[in-house]
Amino acid sequence: MKSLIIICGIGFMLYVVYRVYRFQTLDDGLPQLLRKGAVILDVRTEKEYETGHIEGSVNISLGTIRERYVELDPKKTYITVCSHGLRSVKAENILKERGFKHVYNGGAWSDLQKIISK
Repeated sequence: MKSLIIICGIGFMLYVVYRVYRFQTLDDGLPQLLRKGAVILDVRTEKEYETGHIEGSVNISLGTIRERYVELDPKKTYITVCSHGLRSVKAENILKERGFKHVYNGGAWSDLQKIISK
């Protein structure tokens, strides 16, 4: 039981460190990408997207991206976002597998919103 609590504690600490690191690294390069016309691709479900999203973002859920990626221009730069940052990583990889060269994981949309609002 003790080892399970320790493992959960370590996992939680790693998650917090990752989120802080991700927020800081995005803050460094994101404004440049947006100024150059990067498209924010929100891969949450339509219902999630309707509860709140970044103005001007495009919504294609992770569940449909394998079919709908043809709607996107492979020459453009995309920043993928979702609710916590896990689906956005998967979407980033799917697009890269399909030949998209300029795709970046933006993590949680709410974190990205904070950076944009600065």
